[in-house]
Amino acid sequence: MVYSINAMDFESLLDESVKIHGHLCPGQMLGVKMSMLGLRKISIEDPKGKDKKNLIVFVEMDRCATDAVQSVTGCSLGRRTMKFMDYGKMAATFVNLKTGKAVRVIAKEEAREKAREYFPEKDKYKAQLEAYRVMTDEELFEMMDVNVQLRPEDMPGRPLMRVKCDVCGEYVQDMREVHRDGKVLCKPCAEGGYYTVEDKSAR
Repeated sequence: MVYSINAMDFESLLDESVKIHGHLCPGQMLGVKMSMLGLRKISIEDPKGKDKKNLIVFVEMDRCATDAVQSVTGCSLGRRTMKFMDYGKMAATFVNLKTGKAVRVIAKEEAREKAREYFPEKDKYKAQLEAYRVMTDEELFEMMDVNVQLRPEDMPGRPLMRVKCDVCGEYVQDMREVHRDGKVLCKPCAEGGYYTVEDKSAR
């Protein structure tokens, strides 16, 4: 679906995001509004059409809002247009590759409590659902102009090179290898990974 961000309303984008994410939640609300704001600020009007090659987004959370950012922007890890930074922050940076303009949008923590002021009769979750629809960007977000230095190996497209790890024999692409003591290592072999290999001989 090709569209102009400026021509689509929040509710339409939210409906599309909820279909992908699977349910409506405050994170979807924030992610959609965060994306609309970020795209406007970097002058990206058609992220899934004519502007799709001009956009990269850095997301700092692996939460509901990230699905919303992907839905609105069309950016994804597989296309290398979405970069996941594991900071645990409700924030995202939108980069216009054509102009170099980049803006980081951060959800305000105080917006959670302000939502209760809008709908004091509702529980916290429902208050956020209702309030985030009507709260202004200024109430929901902080923004900062930032400079993002993108390396050639981080850009979309075919891998620049592939090398074999001298320890495990697996291949590493996009220059993510580690050079140590004259050896080429993958990051798990050099620094430890999120997994350990089971000793099947002990079974």
